[in-house]
Amino acid sequence: MAGKGGTVQIPWYATGLRGDALQAALAKIAPSALNYGATTYTVTRQRDDRYKFLLTADFPTYEGFTEWWEGPEFRNFRIHNAGLFQLGVLYSWADKIVTGSASYAESA
Repeated sequence: MAGKGGTVQIPWYATGLRGDALQAALAKIAPSALNYGATTYTVTRQRDDRYKFLLTADFPTYEGFTEWWEGPEFRNFRIHNAGLFQLGVLYSWADKIVTGSASYAESA
């Protein structure tokens, strides 16, 4: 997959009673994607399964993602937080079809 970027999706599943700790760790590591060329990142936590998380990031190139995933920040993340998530983390790539957003002012 050399060259072509897209949206990388990295699912995480917390080990028992460690969901909040994994949430904090993912919130800390996710912004580092921007240092490797990502244009956006998101961390979401499922409401119906509070142990299930999804980290996504948009990279214009696959190489930028590889440098992030194998770089010192993420390597240290995996070492220091290994007990917080189930092993066997497998990322996948997706192509965005459509996206949108809106801002709504709160009424007083």
